[in-house]
Amino acid sequence: MNNEFEFKPDFDFEDDFDDEIEGFEDLDEIEDEEILTRTAVLKKNGMVALLCFKMASDGSTVCRVDPREDRPSIQFYDDSEAAIHWFTRSLKTSKKNGWQVVYDGLPLQG
Repeated sequence: MNNEFEFKPDFDFEDDFDDEIEGFEDLDEIEDEEILTRTAVLKKNGMVALLCFKMASDGSTVCRVDPREDRPSIQFYDDSEAAIHWFTRSLKTSKKNGWQVVYDGLPLQG
């Protein structure tokens, strides 16, 4: 008997995202510098979405997980100001389109 709450993804994270996340892991290996991170959790009509920002001295990323899309969207930026601009713009646009921000801060852990 199947457990209705058992998660069965229709894709393999390791195989499907290798090209898209290449270099993203490197940001976690930086030890001697401060890395700025921010995570926004949004909800609308029973859907949950994520908007994440990560900045280090050698670049920044903005990641969007939209339940209506097949895959997460990850954008890499050399210019941190541009990454902050697009994160802020995306969050404002989401609010304008009826998404409610239920969390906005440091990444959730645990």
